[in-house]
Order: sequence, then structure tokens, then C-alpha cells
Amino acid sequence: MIALYDYELSSACYKVRLLAGFLGLPLRRLAVDVYPGRQHRSPEFLAVNPLGELPVMDDQGLVLYEAEAILLYLAGRYDPSDLWCESANPGVLGAITQWLAFAHRLAASAGKARLHDAMFIPADINACRTEAHALLRVMDEHLWFGEQDGRQWLCSHSHPTIADVACFPDVMLCEEGAISRLAYPAIRRWTDRVKRIPKFHLMPGIFP
Repeated sequence: MIALYDYELSSACYKVRLLAGFLGLPLRRLAVDVYPGRQHRSPEFLAVNPLGELPVMDDQGLVLYEAEAILLYLAGRYDPSDLWCESANPGVLGAITQWLAFAHRLAASAGKARLHDAMFIPADINACRTEAHALLRVMDEHLWFGEQDGRQWLCSHSHPTIADVACFPDVMLCEEGAISRLAYPAIRRWTDRVKRIPKFHLMPGIFP
């Protein structure tokens, strides 16, 4: 069984749990107390991931960290339909990779603002919120134009991909960092679509 070093309140860990749920993959979750325990900085955990960050996946000895890398691996390894990753379609795969990088920027802005407000992690909070709103405007416009063209997802007309999984948590949790989604109607419609994906499940702070 795939082992996941996990923290329940981590948006990055939730990305992995969410995709695993969509794929029907059981996980052996190994809890790491990030706050207030800071177990991710312990010598024991640093032996697993020297960067001291979650999530970390161990699939029969293959160890990966960085949520987006884990999403790519799980989709490539365990999705025989290839719909979540579209590795056979270079154009869509390129777009997915672009949005995985975008998700990383969301985590470094909206996600960091949430950690600042909820867990007292030091941050330039005004810069984080400004960057988050700039990213949300780009995303909302992309989704709005996609809707006019019949595209319901970030990269595909007909089905979600790991790009949607990667971006969803930090968008949904951004209001915990005082970043409102009210000005982004296309994003709100997209989050509703994500919640309707079969086998979707929640995490604390994300509601039906």
C-alpha cells in the first residue's frame, strides 16, 4: 500500500489524498504533526525528506516529495485511462504542467497567507494577498473564456485533470488567509464542478 506522510490541515497533502480518492487508491497515512508539534523538522522526518516539507509518498520504496510531482506519478502509474494526466497528448500535457506550476505559486501566496493567519507562520502578508489576487484574476479569466468555448476544466473540455486537483485546495482555502473569492465567479463555478466529481471528499475548511 502507498504510504503518505500526511498532515490533515495541509492543502498540499489534501491534493494527494484527493487524487488518490478519485483513483480509488488506498493510502496508509502516517500523521506528521506540523503545528504545533513541528515534527516535519525532526531528525526522523528529515531523514525521509531533507527539505522538511509535506507531503511525502513512499510507494514500495519509491519516495517522492512535492505534491505536484506526486500527482504526476500517481496519475501516470495508476490511471489506465490516462485522462488525469493525458501523457499521450503533448499539448494537454504541456498545459497541465503549466497549471501545476501555477498551483505552486498559489501555495506560495494564498496558501502562505492562510498559514500566516492560522498557524502564525511568518510572511509578508500584504505581498502574499496581492500576488494571490493577481493569480486568481488570471485563473478566473482563463476559466471564463473556457466556458464560452465549452471547456469546463482548466486543461480539458470534457474531464478534470491533475491540474484541477493541484489548484483546487489553495483556491478553496484562500479565505482562511483573508482572500475573498467573491470577485471570481468563474472560479466559484469551477470549484462547484470539482466538488461534483465522483469520489470527491472534503478536508477541514472545505465544505460541501
